Amino acid sequence: MRERQLSERPVAQGITQLEIDQRVFDLYDEYCHGRIDRREFLSRAASIAVLGGSGLLMAQALLPRYAQAQTISFTDQRIKANYVSYPSPGGNSGTMRGYLVQPAGPGPFPVVLVVHENRGLNPYIEDVARRAAVEGFLALAPDGLFPVGGYPGNDDDGRTLQASLDQPKLRTDFLNSARFLSAHKLSTGKLGVTGFCYGGGVVNYLAAALGPDMHAGAPYYGVAADTQSVAKIKAPLLCHLAENDARVNGTYPAFESALKAAGVSYAVHFYPGTQHGFHNNSTPRYNEAAAKLSWERTIAHFRQHLV
Repeated sequence: MRERQLSERPVAQGITQLEIDQRVFDLYDEYCHGRIDRREFLSRAASIAVLGGSGLLMAQALLPRYAQAQTISFTDQRIKANYVSYPSPGGNSGTMRGYLVQPAGPGPFPVVLVVHENRGLNPYIEDVARRAAVEGFLALAPDGLFPVGGYPGNDDDGRTLQASLDQPKLRTDFLNSARFLSAHKLSTGKLGVTGFCYGGGVVNYLAAALGPDMHAGAPYYGVAADTQSVAKIKAPLLCHLAENDARVNGTYPAFESALKAAGVSYAVHFYPGTQHGFHNNSTPRYNEAAAKLSWERTIAHFRQHLV
């Protein structure tokens, strides 16, 4: 099924998504994943010759603007949000903190863990947790950076902090977060997990690590789980991938073969004309049509398997 292409949504300096050179998008992907720093990203973008435009302005337009990302206010009457702390044995500090969003009403509720990208619990991820809550799910968005002071308020420092953590212990922190949420007094015990970029990879990891204790997963452009662990997966997976994302997409052929061999229920959707990060509405990589369709599919997936 072919989905609508990128809309010409104006961004910084009047640049539209369709005007941004793919080479600048590719550099931004390197920057987002910590392979180059902000200075090198802007410098290399500035050196790109683009007809009738500026690579530097395109690069600056791609930097996140989180004020644009809020779709559900934290004061929305349909939800109740607060920060909670909970034990995380074997993690980076033994304790974790997360953003817990409860739907209006007494509960209990099916639950959804929302896993952030490689920079900590930023405002976009908090908004995604609120979006899940207004759909009737008790949502928890853990901050993997809590052991080092929490999300620092900007993505550059957040990315550096997350890279500095013990990575196996960070995964343990997310595993403990899933268990905390599933056992919450307002939980029905039915657990779904979604995540974005790094968090998408965590969804696939948790599906194997939790086995029958996870009931549905919806990873967004996250690297595939180790094929040796796939036989442990019991949760049906709904995987969302961008068309222009060779690094992540290259991990899926072997993953799909292993899923088929293990008899795991799964679906993979590719969204034409999209970049890695297309669901994140704080940057011009956002594709409104693909973000809307993928989220509708995610909610339907969770309702089918959790409610």
